[in-house]
Amino acid sequence: MRRKTHFLAMTLAVTGLCALAEPAFAAFTVCNKTNLPVRTAVGHFDGTNWTSEGWWAVQPNACVPILTGPLQGRFYYLYASDRAAGIWEGKTHFCVAPEKRFRSVGRSGCAKRGFDRRGFFEIDTGKKPDWTQSLSN
Repeated sequence: MRRKTHFLAMTLAVTGLCALAEPAFAAFTVCNKTNLPVRTAVGHFDGTNWTSEGWWAVQPNACVPILTGPLQGRFYYLYASDRAAGIWEGKTHFCVAPEKRFRSVGRSGCAKRGFDRRGFFEIDTGKKPDWTQSLSN
């Protein structure tokens, strides 16, 4: 009987500690491993629409959460530039605003809607709820 009581007390203690623990912080984070600041934009599918958002400034040797909360999709797309020689791009096109902060729903008709069109590179998160992408030279 004493073992059962001890086991029950330990189980309740662990359960109580878990209840007091802060929830895990999940995000899509970008880390800049270069010597220059970069600006980044992300593209993703929310289950209904393709959306692109930007710009986030990421200072050298720093990380910034771009999307917060558990990731919902498997594939995310990223475009980044250091406004000098470095551009991280790919073959999947999304709409972006040239300079200002933006959010664009849809991937087509960028120019008609006042956006530029840029190629983003694909990131396979494997459906993990949290992802960190590093940019380097």
